Amino acid sequence: MARPPRNRSHFFLDGGGEGEPYTSPRTVISGLPPARSRAQHAVKLAQSLATAVADAQAFKAGRQAGVAEGEEGFYFQFEIPATERGAVDGLENKPAGIELVAVPPAVEGEANITATVFVPERSLEFYSNKVVAYRDEETKTGRPKNENLIARLEDVRLAMVRSLFTDAPVLYPQPDVAAWWEVWIRDGKLASFRTVAGRLNIPLKDYAIRFPERDVVLALGTEGDLARLLANSDAVAELRLAKDSPSTFLDMGAAEQVEWAEDLVDRLVAPDELAPAVCLLDSGANRQHPLISPALPADHQYAYDDTWGVGDSGFWNGHGTSMSGVALYGDLHQALARQGDVELPYWLETVKILPPNAGNDPLLYGAITERAVTKPEEGAPHRRRVFCLAVTSEIGLARGRPSSWSAAVDQLTYGGGALQRLFVIAAGNLRGDILAADYPDRNDLEEAESPAQAWNALVVGAYTDKINIIDPAFGHWFPVAPAGDLSPSSRTSGIWDRQWPIRPDVVFEGGNFAHDGVNPSSHLDDLQLLTTYYRPNIRIFDTFGDTSAAAALGANLCANIIAARPTLWPETVRGLAIHSAEWTPAMRAHFDGAGNQTMKMAMLRRYGWGAPDLERALRSAADDATLVVEDVLLPFKKKNSTIKTRSMNLHALPWPHDELMELGAADVELRVTLSYFIEPNPGERGWTRRHRYSSHSLRFAVKRSLESLQQFRQRINKAAEAEEAGAIGAAAGGDGWYLGMIRDRGSVHSDIWRGSAAALAERDAIGVFPVSGWWKEKPGLQRWDRAARYALIVSIRAPGSNIDIYTAIENKLQVEIPIG
Repeated sequence: MARPPRNRSHFFLDGGGEGEPYTSPRTVISGLPPARSRAQHAVKLAQSLATAVADAQAFKAGRQAGVAEGEEGFYFQFEIPATERGAVDGLENKPAGIELVAVPPAVEGEANITATVFVPERSLEFYSNKVVAYRDEETKTGRPKNENLIARLEDVRLAMVRSLFTDAPVLYPQPDVAAWWEVWIRDGKLASFRTVAGRLNIPLKDYAIRFPERDVVLALGTEGDLARLLANSDAVAELRLAKDSPSTFLDMGAAEQVEWAEDLVDRLVAPDELAPAVCLLDSGANRQHPLISPALPADHQYAYDDTWGVGDSGFWNGHGTSMSGVALYGDLHQALARQGDVELPYWLETVKILPPNAGNDPLLYGAITERAVTKPEEGAPHRRRVFCLAVTSEIGLARGRPSSWSAAVDQLTYGGGALQRLFVIAAGNLRGDILAADYPDRNDLEEAESPAQAWNALVVGAYTDKINIIDPAFGHWFPVAPAGDLSPSSRTSGIWDRQWPIRPDVVFEGGNFAHDGVNPSSHLDDLQLLTTYYRPNIRIFDTFGDTSAAAALGANLCANIIAARPTLWPETVRGLAIHSAEWTPAMRAHFDGAGNQTMKMAMLRRYGWGAPDLERALRSAADDATLVVEDVLLPFKKKNSTIKTRSMNLHALPWPHDELMELGAADVELRVTLSYFIEPNPGERGWTRRHRYSSHSLRFAVKRSLESLQQFRQRINKAAEAEEAGAIGAAAGGDGWYLGMIRDRGSVHSDIWRGSAAALAERDAIGVFPVSGWWKEKPGLQRWDRAARYALIVSIRAPGSNIDIYTAIENKLQVEIPIG
């Protein structure tokens, strides 16, 4: 029996007579288009697929031998009518290894949407075969095979970086401009993605966010860098612009800000009663702020002058409250966006050292700081604390020479040898207009402010990773600093005389400036940190940056170290912060390849030892082992009424000899950091040998591969004699150390040696030895017999090896390690 004719309305959405040419698959609801239209559509798709496959084969040439990881494959972007959005599910085919990865939101007014799939090379013909079947075959009901999918496809092409971008198109970075991208990783592909990014020298943030089927990491690069990732990895699912911008929260109304703050308060875990504290010497703080009060009890607040009160001041724009938010949470954006409990491992204390309506006489700051320190110590004498000072002065700067204020800080940190204190101090900011054209030359020429000359403090400068401008009102503006480079406001010790310490010691995030190419640069909310506002009745959040924010982050890191390792000395905590620091690729780019010490010193005086990392400071992985030694030596002795330098302390290094020899020629890295506090003698008398500033100095040296212990001792004794004669760095020169003799400035020294694992196996001893200071040169002051504490931090890294170095070292530490 003949099948009755179907109602044409079942075939067409908006008319069109039988036999009319097929115009667009969006008109198809069900049924079979006329034969000619079906064939035309199949031919069009087949041609598009052939072009896409040919482009894919050409794109394959971008895969680099020794770089690529994962299954070889390509990304195809399909165009589908917006009215047929449900068709995207049909693009995926698990048996063929084809995964739907990115479907950007529909653009208002656009007739079509796009969908991107990952297609392994083994399945390249999958869609072409579907099209052929659609053209030539029918189902038992007389419909074209694969009609539900193929009839709804408008076009297909090889997908590129933009195809995977699922944010608003206006946010897509300029092709040649580096930006931070959110890279959404396919399930189980994170490790291979990190490997490929590392081989391509594309920086990634260490942390990742885990979701069902996806991991999210941040990658820094241009569109071209992301294209190289796509060519060499099968891991990427979609891309978005990283948007950890304060403006997200600042644009909220007051009520919504309160809701976010209340949600975070509900998730806070208050500090333990015996927890350490960050003590801010600043403009006070408003403890009525809901995000501050859980860590700042009323009896934790003090003032240099009791008549000032302890609250924050509008005269200082709530600086102390802004410092409090960063000291507690870091960039507050991360704590707000995080799920689950947020632990506060330490308390806050505040000492108001700034008058509520005016400034202090800078010449009094030494005395003010001394008195400010004693107030919380009298209130809680047994509490471990980190003092944080972001107040600085340009009065009396003299190319690194100590000021009365910096000397007071050194005296407070040294503590008479009995009560050492840890100070974190800001390097200070540039003043006046900051011009993009002057960056970074002006930063190298404007010296760190007082009291950053202090030898014993951890002095913090600012760098920045914040380069993404989200606000469309500033879409034509540009960040001043590239990602990973010096923050535009941060001061340095580039012009300091050679004998003075490296400043800053380290750098933390301090935000960025932006410019329009014509006018002086400005702070933009998108390029700052999020923190607490001092008037929470008006709003909860505010932006913050520069070296003040960086110093607060430095105090945050140090307090976290103390909370995790409460018995460590202040010298050790400072040493760990520096030991965990690394120069970013942007920092190295200025100086890599420059083998001369002058260029390396310029890098040190701009960035210190780089950007620290808490995880590195606290953790030893299987291929990354760190040893910490806290010890004491007597630098000097009296012999026949003359003060002489004593011999060194010799420490055995428990290297896993067999494991390192098994690695053979594989590259390994040895890093050593020596941290100690000196007693200052700041009287200005020419800084001659007799009138030194420091009470003593210490140096370290590592035994060489072919050196016996006796030869090692003899070499160090000669080096100590040479230092006594004025040859700075005599024990540090040569032998493959990255910094060598320029590392010996101030009272913390850190350096990196790279070589073969077999060579490291024989470098199994390290010596710490004294050189002269005023304790020796001024015997009448009766200090020559004082002991000197020090922290020695040693780590080895064998990245990429499959040898468990950590466990091997741990096993050797179970037995006593003799030294000859």
